[in-house]
Amino acid sequence: MIRSKQGIGMTSRRTRDRMISRLRSQGIADTRVLSVMTETPRHLFVDEALESRAYEDTALPIGHNQTISQPYIVARMTELLLEKIQPQKVLEIGTGCGYQTAILAQLVKQVYSVERIAPLMKKARDVLWDLNLKTVGFKHADGHLGWPEHAPFDGILAAAAPAAVPQALLEQLAVGGVIVLPVGSQTGQQLHRITRTEHGFEDEIIEPVMFVPFLSGVSR
Repeated sequence: MIRSKQGIGMTSRRTRDRMISRLRSQGIADTRVLSVMTETPRHLFVDEALESRAYEDTALPIGHNQTISQPYIVARMTELLLEKIQPQKVLEIGTGCGYQTAILAQLVKQVYSVERIAPLMKKARDVLWDLNLKTVGFKHADGHLGWPEHAPFDGILAAAAPAAVPQALLEQLAVGGVIVLPVGSQTGQQLHRITRTEHGFEDEIIEPVMFVPFLSGVSR
């Protein structure tokens, strides 16, 4: 059965518009982000059994002990990435189901996405291809290593929480570039925005969050 990009019922455009109204009420103001999230069919990135919940403001399971982040977090992290600069080349750590990847792919010139769980990466790649989002490179690898062959990056976004920012990611960030990621343990995390300057790194703590842990190694 082919799944409808437009959606019906609880996956319809009306439901999507309600999600956007909620994001505005939560403080998301970047019209570029809101526009792309309006047009992106989030329900295609979750299992069919969860389609009716796709536009709720909640994280949902996507298998392999991973989740699709709640719409607010996707919007907030994207807004933070775009606020200071207009990145052309972005590294994403943790492809997951590919929803955040899809949002980024419509806002920046090139996305390089690293995922440690092979089946998740393949499924995400297939969905993005079906949506004609073809400016994304995928790599099955340990996210701690980044993607040095394509560095430096104007922006880096991570959808998992390390105890400390991996050194490789800091090294692969261009001067003037921005990293947005959660940092902490399963008992407490904060969302950070780190900007690389000519003299080092400026670290802003944004707000409390809760993400899956940033794990080492790969899984097939």
